[in-house]
This record gives sequence, C-alpha cells and structure tokens, in this order.
Amino acid sequence: MSDEKVVFEKIDEDAKLPERQHSNDVGYDLYSAENATLKVGEVKVIGTGLKVKLPRDMEAQIRPRSGLSLSGLTVMNSPGTVDPGYRGEVGVILANLVGDEKQIEKGDRIAQIVFGSVKHPKVVQGSLDETDRGEGGFGSTGV
Repeated sequence: MSDEKVVFEKIDEDAKLPERQHSNDVGYDLYSAENATLKVGEVKVIGTGLKVKLPRDMEAQIRPRSGLSLSGLTVMNSPGTVDPGYRGEVGVILANLVGDEKQIEKGDRIAQIVFGSVKHPKVVQGSLDETDRGEGGFGSTGV
C-alpha cells in the first residue's frame, strides 16, 4: 500500500470523497455534488464539491466511466488534467452525446479520477533519427 497521500477538502458538506469500488481498481469514482439535467448535445461542468492537494510529482486525470459512456454521457476533455498547484473545485465537463435527456443527481458517480506520477524532462530542439515506421500514423498499419 502506498504511503502517498492526496488531500481532499470538502467545500460542500455532502460531498463524497473519491473511492474505488474494488481494491485493485485504478480509478477512484468521482461523485456529483449537484443535481443537473443534460439535454442531447449539451455540455456542462458538474461540481464534485471537492478541492484537492496533490503531491508535487503527481497529476490526476479525470476520465469517463465506461457505463456512462455507453449511455452517451462522457467527459469532454478526456482525460482532463488536474495539476499539483490547482486549488479550485474539481469539476467534470460532462457531455450528453446521444439518446435522451440525462439526469444527474447529487451523489451519482459521474467520472473517475486516476493518479499518476509526473516527469519534467528538459525540452530541447534537435534532429530526429530515422525509424522503420517513419511518419506513418493514423491507420498507417491497416485496419
């Protein structure tokens, strides 16, 4: 078990801390701190009622939940990045892409948050070496 700690501050007394459903899950579920309705094609920021303090060498990514994505509800800027210096409310940019109007209730699981280490390499200009793949991308290996 990791000794690292991520500190969450509740800015809504009813907010729920992120939690994993299974001990070996990578993502922690994020919960809505508000009721909302998303019409088809609509995008809204849904608050979690939480602020977060990450260690300096850690980021958090906000990702869709697969079950919600199947219904057409997804995270727009996926994955969304939470930087270690950010101290505002953790919000989730949800979009209703297809189907019917979607109701979000306070306490619903709306996304997942995944924590990862960060590297800060020195960025330099230079020449690149040749590879077998070269510039082939976006389907260059076939279907």
